[in-house]
Amino acid sequence: MVRVSSDIIEHCDTFHCGAADLDEFFYKDSIAYEQDLMGKTYCWLLKENDRKIVGFVTLANAGIQTTHLKNNPKRHLNKNIAYNKQGRTYPAVLIGRIAVSSEFQGRDYRIGTQIMDVIKDWFVAYDNKTGCRYVLVDAVNAPNTLAYYERNGFKPLFRKVDDEKDFYHIDPADELKTRMYYFDLLLLK
Repeated sequence: MVRVSSDIIEHCDTFHCGAADLDEFFYKDSIAYEQDLMGKTYCWLLKENDRKIVGFVTLANAGIQTTHLKNNPKRHLNKNIAYNKQGRTYPAVLIGRIAVSSEFQGRDYRIGTQIMDVIKDWFVAYDNKTGCRYVLVDAVNAPNTLAYYERNGFKPLFRKVDDEKDFYHIDPADELKTRMYYFDLLLLK
């Protein structure tokens, strides 16, 4: 795992994951995101050939604010937190982007799950520089994408699509393009 830089991008072979917007983000926006302190992008290089990018992830600081949540999602978040520690905002890390090279996609490799495991372990490790209770993702609302996060232990912040639309003030007739999912890092301890 290495932090993405212009040197890494120039050194490595072209990265393609099958989603043009993610490929474009990696090449055109990831470095600017870091310069603007919006997130850091890390990539995994193949051990046998350090010119091949296996996958990447962009991470940013975030939080779950419970003050505006209705009772059901708030109860799910608070149930594993001691009453005297329940607050208005819980610290989180946000997965802004995550992608696996088309060459390494599929169940034979399980690269996406390996990347997710690294992220989870990283934020519960003793040398982590900040407190972080949750991993968040605003996932594309597509069956395969949501199934990936659910296989990796994530839960939807809002159980019902209509509740999420209501929270974000999205017209009930409009499509919900993304779903907010979370993973409780305390489950790893």
